[in-house]
Amino acid sequence: MFFNSFSFAIFLPIVFLLYWLVFAKNKTTQNAVLIVASYYFYSCWDWRFLFLLVFSTLLDYFSAIMMENSTSNKKRKLWLWITIGINLGFLGIFKYYDFFAQSFADLLLGFGFQTNPVLLKLILPVGISFYTFHGLSYVIDIYYKRITAERNFIDYSLFVSYFPLLVAGPIERATHLLPQVKIKRHFNFEKAKEGVYQIIWGLVKKVVIADSCAAYANAVFDNYESMNSLSLILGAVYFAFQIYGDFSGYSDIALGTSKLFGIDLLKNFNYPYFSRDIAEFWRRWHISLSSWFRDYLYIPLGGSQGGMWMKVRNTFIIFLVSGFWHGANWTFIVWGLLNAIYFLPLLLQDKNRSNMGEIEMGWNLGSIKTILNILGTFVLTTIAWIFFRAKSISEAIGYIQRMFTDFHFESQYLNNERYNFELLLLVLVFVMVEWFNRSKVEPLSGKASWVKVTLAIIALLVLGVYSDYKEFIYFQF
Repeated sequence: MFFNSFSFAIFLPIVFLLYWLVFAKNKTTQNAVLIVASYYFYSCWDWRFLFLLVFSTLLDYFSAIMMENSTSNKKRKLWLWITIGINLGFLGIFKYYDFFAQSFADLLLGFGFQTNPVLLKLILPVGISFYTFHGLSYVIDIYYKRITAERNFIDYSLFVSYFPLLVAGPIERATHLLPQVKIKRHFNFEKAKEGVYQIIWGLVKKVVIADSCAAYANAVFDNYESMNSLSLILGAVYFAFQIYGDFSGYSDIALGTSKLFGIDLLKNFNYPYFSRDIAEFWRRWHISLSSWFRDYLYIPLGGSQGGMWMKVRNTFIIFLVSGFWHGANWTFIVWGLLNAIYFLPLLLQDKNRSNMGEIEMGWNLGSIKTILNILGTFVLTTIAWIFFRAKSISEAIGYIQRMFTDFHFESQYLNNERYNFELLLLVLVFVMVEWFNRSKVEPLSGKASWVKVTLAIIALLVLGVYSDYKEFIYFQF
């Protein structure tokens, strides 16, 4: 069941009405109906993996209580590592086993040893990377006594399985979400209206921008060997907007949906393509994952407290792990490595926190520099996205090599019966709308909101891509 599907358009109003009209008596009934809805939502993907979700929930719930009840640090640490080991073990088996087995076989082949690795070829449970990290942050916080263990199983189950964030985040923290699910929610019309606006804008990002860009990006990437420089540049740019529209659109729908139930989720995107350097980009892109790695990996490794060598080492570890988190392919690792290399000059010059404030523009040379910095950051990010999109490292290198050596810039007619520049105007309009509304959660609220909502709905009906049905990219992670 996708957020942009007809089935979800039926599912959401039913849950909304049951939640507020039938089960609004207290927080227990509210949480119970959300848990049932969440398990049904997840079972629509593959009901068999529902057992894995329930097992993960039970494991972290009881491990946290055992940690809190332990009288010695040795027992607390034992329970922590048992929980981490089992959680990462499941993640490793489903997501990474075949990658390591095949990579090891390829390594042996390079030395002349032919092997036939045993591959499991398992279906990856949707959302496993996200709900695993939900649970890990919880048990780690319990271990360090930042929070107390949740004894109410219904409340904790909702924290893990809450359907708006279940399959693609944002990656929530117990300190933020659990206090909200432990109290009765009261209907707030203004918050619900904000949620509707955010859902509509998220759908625009997904159906109008991301899926339109996907048609072009796929045609270029799938036939890159016959594409000229202009087509390859546009293909990379279109993929950059595809993945942004796709993932940030999902996050907007998730946050908006949650507001309908009176629950706020963590902000996951903050107009990342308006970043002035790579460090700022990673403070604006997939914020919940970046902050998770900062708090639960970077800081425990020593963070920025040691010398420059430790800072560089920890930065590269974070980016490489982040790349590997996205998928079991060397292309994701190279993507993470590239971002670490981009980040390195800022770190060495102690400028990685230079652009912390909001972007201020005026008629001056400083504004020109800001625009150039934004464009430069976008170019670097787009080049890295080529590795993210490519099926292999050799394909990504071939794509980039041809992009910079072909030197032909005439428009090409693609095999999807479109010219590759037709989408540029739509993308430019989208960028301008976001630019002039970058201080807001979404562009539809504020003055003349009903006009803007009407235009957004018209865009969905007229420009939305529905015939070529596409799931959200981050569902595969």
